[in-house]
Amino acid sequence: MDPEDVPFVVAEYLRYFPDGFFARLGPRFLAAYTRTHLTGPDARAYIVEMGGQPVGFLIGGIDPAAHRRHVLRDHGSGLLLRALGSLCLRPRLAWQFVRTRLVRYGRKLIPNRTARQAPAAGPVGVTAVLDYVVVAEHARCRGIGARLIARFVKDATDAGCARVTLVTAADGGAGPYYERHGWLRHGEIRTPEGRRLLTYDFPLNEGPTSERN
Repeated sequence: MDPEDVPFVVAEYLRYFPDGFFARLGPRFLAAYTRTHLTGPDARAYIVEMGGQPVGFLIGGIDPAAHRRHVLRDHGSGLLLRALGSLCLRPRLAWQFVRTRLVRYGRKLIPNRTARQAPAAGPVGVTAVLDYVVVAEHARCRGIGARLIARFVKDATDAGCARVTLVTAADGGAGPYYERHGWLRHGEIRTPEGRRLLTYDFPLNEGPTSERN
């Protein structure tokens, strides 16, 4: 993915994930956040083109914690200013942020140096996170999503990750597709707004062929 692809990514993100918190902060914030994946060594951002035009993308993290540190160090002040500006223009969203996300985000962004790391359960290794994969409607049923995910899985495997994880909507999401291609349903979570999401894992001793179409 290159910087000139960001407008396409933002437009498709807003089309398919309009209820996400970052989407509701507005396209300028979303564009700035997307660009952090182009500069971080622990993030991956792929684009697929047909006829010279973008038709699909994938965004994910090979080491999500390391990428978060990169975002805070190199982009944190700019993102914070954009987020505050968006929240000032959207008081209802600002109040929702205070009620549902402020404490949770604070715990992620401010390390607890006195906390001891709990022993990891299961296979040792970093969990790669496949955040978003989208194929434009007119380009579907061509295996584009499968190729995007296969590329991400290969990069995660090469980096020594133990597994890849993702979430999809519980109602009308792509869960059955992932299950057919070997992904293991791990559990269910709810967003602060109450939307149900299913979590899926894929151990990296096998290779999935998945797509979000």
